[in-house]
Amino acid sequence: MPLTPTPVINPAESTCLDAQALARLQELDPNGSNKLIERVIAAYVKSLERLLPDLENARGDNLDLNVVRHVSHTLKSSSASLGALSLSERCAQIETMARIGQTDGMETLLDGMLLEVIQVRHALLSLLPNTP
Repeated sequence: MPLTPTPVINPAESTCLDAQALARLQELDPNGSNKLIERVIAAYVKSLERLLPDLENARGDNLDLNVVRHVSHTLKSSSASLGALSLSERCAQIETMARIGQTDGMETLLDGMLLEVIQVRHALLSLLPNTP
């Protein structure tokens, strides 16, 4: 039975992913037999699908800082582990603001975070092998 090829990680194709973080992840499953990278990316994307609607509902006139804090905290660490360091830093900033109740500029930061999420998601999905 042929093995599915290990995803070729070429972070040069994506400026939103850190090459060293991706290399560390790939070292955990060097030949790809456990499909670690595919599983981690799938879990991250599934997490986005769950968290982003919550974030959208928490925005606007009835800004819910608890939800904003939770979503940004969750995305902060998972994004960092996949090499999305800029997104992780933005999430940390948003989390801190939400924790101290600072709302000035929050919507702009959230808009930027969502744009970065789209870029990161696209970059991560491009690392996956093509499936028939």
